[in-house]
Amino acid sequence: QVQLVESGGGLVQPGGSLRLSCATSGFGFSGYAMSWVRQAPGKGLEWVSGIDSRGNLRNYADSVKGRFIIYRDNAGRTLYLQMNGLTPEDTAVYYCVKGGFRASTWNRDTDSRGQGTQVTVSS
Repeated sequence: QVQLVESGGGLVQPGGSLRLSCATSGFGFSGYAMSWVRQAPGKGLEWVSGIDSRGNLRNYADSVKGRFIIYRDNAGRTLYLQMNGLTPEDTAVYYCVKGGFRASTWNRDTDSRGQGTQVTVSS
């Protein structure tokens, strides 16, 4: 059974940083691309970033490019999202997703995702 457990969210001031983690189990983590998606209050799910199975290739939404970094530890079966230069527009619940290397390959209906972690950017 696929399990994805996000952590690391919280309240941060504009301009601040957070690192999200996603602990995984129940599938061959090192064989899958992974991604992060988010859902802002009152809005739909938005793909944020994806990484290939080896951690060599990365994709980012334009809204986070240059501020967020996705990476992974295959030995530890963990996915990360380093978020810098946070703005109130980044306020959302962030979800770890099995799959979704690109926005175009993410299937919001079938790709497994975790319960999410809340990120709130506010002064």
